[in-house]
Amino acid sequence: MAGSGYEAQMPRRERRRDIQGLRAVAILAVVAYHAGLPLPGGYVGVDVFFVISGFLITQLLWDQLSTGRRLSFADFYARRGRRLLPSAVLVILVTVATSIAVLGPLEGVAVAKDGVACALYVGNYRFALQATNYLNAQGPTSPLLNYWSLGVEEQFYLVWPALLLAVSLVGLRARGRHRRAAPDRRHWKVIGGMAVVGVISFWACVTLTRSDQPLAFFSLPTRAWELAAGGLLALAVPQVGRIPGWILGIVGWVGVGAVIWSFVAFGPQTPFPGTAALVPVAGTGAVLVAGTRPLGLGPARLLSFAGLQPIGTVSYTWYLWHWPALVLAPHIVGHRLQLGPKVLVCLISLLLATLTTVLLEQPVRRSTWLSAHKVRGLATSGALTVCTALAAMAVVAEVPPPVGAGHVAASRLVTARPSVRDSPTTLPPAVATADTLDSQVNRLVVQSLASSQVPANLQPSLADAAGDVPAPFVDGCFNGFTDASVHSCLYGDRSSSRTIVLFGDSHAAMWFPAIDNIANQQHDALVVMAKATCPPLAISIFSPDLGRPYTECTQWRAAELQRMTYLHPAVVILGFSREYGIANDHVVVDGPAWLSGLSQMIQSIQRETGARVVVMGDDPYPQQSVPGCLSQNLADAGACAIPKHYPYYNPGGIPQEESVAASTGAGYVDTDPWFCAATACAVVVGNLLVYRDDNHITATYADWLTPAISAHLEVATDGAL
Repeated sequence: MAGSGYEAQMPRRERRRDIQGLRAVAILAVVAYHAGLPLPGGYVGVDVFFVISGFLITQLLWDQLSTGRRLSFADFYARRGRRLLPSAVLVILVTVATSIAVLGPLEGVAVAKDGVACALYVGNYRFALQATNYLNAQGPTSPLLNYWSLGVEEQFYLVWPALLLAVSLVGLRARGRHRRAAPDRRHWKVIGGMAVVGVISFWACVTLTRSDQPLAFFSLPTRAWELAAGGLLALAVPQVGRIPGWILGIVGWVGVGAVIWSFVAFGPQTPFPGTAALVPVAGTGAVLVAGTRPLGLGPARLLSFAGLQPIGTVSYTWYLWHWPALVLAPHIVGHRLQLGPKVLVCLISLLLATLTTVLLEQPVRRSTWLSAHKVRGLATSGALTVCTALAAMAVVAEVPPPVGAGHVAASRLVTARPSVRDSPTTLPPAVATADTLDSQVNRLVVQSLASSQVPANLQPSLADAAGDVPAPFVDGCFNGFTDASVHSCLYGDRSSSRTIVLFGDSHAAMWFPAIDNIANQQHDALVVMAKATCPPLAISIFSPDLGRPYTECTQWRAAELQRMTYLHPAVVILGFSREYGIANDHVVVDGPAWLSGLSQMIQSIQRETGARVVVMGDDPYPQQSVPGCLSQNLADAGACAIPKHYPYYNPGGIPQEESVAASTGAGYVDTDPWFCAATACAVVVGNLLVYRDDNHITATYADWLTPAISAHLEVATDGAL
């Protein structure tokens, strides 16, 4: 995103005001998109910056190589350090400090960890591994997320100069063997070598966008082609002189149109980057090429408009400041921001960017003391990087993890069946056992709701909560949004000839610890079929994360149903979230289509496999990060309790789903006693943390519930499980 600004350091080239104007257009689009203005594709402004950076840096490097001058890596990286690091370091430090103050210790430390990664320019991979969806993030968003693009650029420039030099030297040796060859042979060999890099990167981009969109969005291998495209255009500039001026003018305006069209036509629903990124990349390239010659009819005159130049000058620092400001401002004022206040925050960040550029960035970049000795500049850059990373690490190390007071224990559930003789009821033994276990759990739920303190011996701890996930989430057996493939994931007793299937979305997979325990106890094999935001219902849904109909869900369900016909499982357990309607998935939870889809799915499984089907009821929805809430309310855990009404709880859906299950001959497990009392639902039960985020239960709590879940599955399957 840096946009580099290297034209100021190329004395043989005139400063291009059209590039400065193009930077201004790009940053205005990015800021408008993040502020919520009606520019759904504004995020492609970052792609515009990538092309500009590749163009300018390659132009600088090739100026040296083509004239026979030695390419100084030390000088190259010293200049980049002076240009980029001071502002980047300042924003990281201010953001981490502000986050600790306003987000609380738990999320503040997470931001500090982001700060370490961003200071070392590997933040893009941290965000990719966290599977952050940049275009439509749900839940806590890092205020340093925008640093992903700096990571991509800096990683690119660690290898690009060396690659350019290597290909150039190969061309030089070839020229030496063919003295009579054309003098630009080396030039074309370099273009060919760079084109190969770009094609491979583009192929990886398109492929990964289909299967792992976050990794495709954030990683260098899938983004390098955009910077390489700018580099190839820089190498092709000598050939531009052969193109008639009127054609160049048309090319330039078409490029402007392509970029603007991307801003308007693209959105969260666009599979990005993928092939869609070709449009803004090609458009930017066309504008850059058209600007290499003075054209009366080209777009350079418009982009050179005086009003755009100051914005282009501060584009880098504005990019750094605007995102942390937008993310942290709601926490500072204590409520969500509407459009007007968001725009005001962006204007304030523009002021901060201007001050940072004038008082810090430009003085450092122009410092004769730093530029006089490249070793001095390199040492300063290295020191800034190391000190920033150490400062963020110190926050991680020194800020104590949030811990409550006192010790409580969640008693082990007693699974002994009450005898019919001792029981005042005539319930079947299996039902009586399930009721007894429910009573044990619910008594602890009621007691915990009455307790104000977060236990000191909380399991998992608040700091470890986010990582307390079931095995399928970490071993590649849980399908992401764009992954419709079938994974051969087998758990339980893998040698068994009898199979249990756990089928559904992430709310099916969260029960895995208990189901896996039961499968091992019963000596059954367990197959997990789980996909993000894909309920096991015969219904089409709209994915708010992808911004379009969720076709991958439909494809995946069909593939897994076909797989079940070969597995012939004894039992199929369905699990799904009830939060789809809340998340605007264009469905009505427990509406006619929803209940009909559940009925159809149950009957399809029964008909095709002969399996017993059980529907697992869902958990209540906290609507906020439970670990984060508790970390700020250690002495008042009740402040984080879940109200027992919509949208936190869906009391109408339980009897409706249970009725559908009964009408189709399936079993149903009502999970209400494991979470709720009369008017509220607990987020801590005994010393067990119930939720790891804002809707999924911890693996620890699911594991503890094994006896109760086992008893209910026995009832629901008439003893088949």
